[in-house]
Amino acid sequence: MIEFTYTMNDPLGLHARPAGQLAKKAAEFKSTVTVVKGEKSADTRRIMALMGLGVKGGDTITLRVEGEDEQTASAAVKEFLETNKY
Repeated sequence: MIEFTYTMNDPLGLHARPAGQLAKKAAEFKSTVTVVKGEKSADTRRIMALMGLGVKGGDTITLRVEGEDEQTASAAVKEFLETNKY
């Protein structure tokens, strides 16, 4: 399992558009990508669950990537988060 943190730079947080884009990116891989905020967590394949985490701009989230292609998946998800402007 690979785990890394990310601070949300979008002032609106993880709303519908970025949640959908993140889900699409994570779906490219066999590994499971989970977003954790505080005591809550959500599988990136469940857009409504992602939005239900209530991630706002400036919040720090933890991403857990687990599976056979976790190295590639974690690098791609990290790059996606750092380079996409919603």
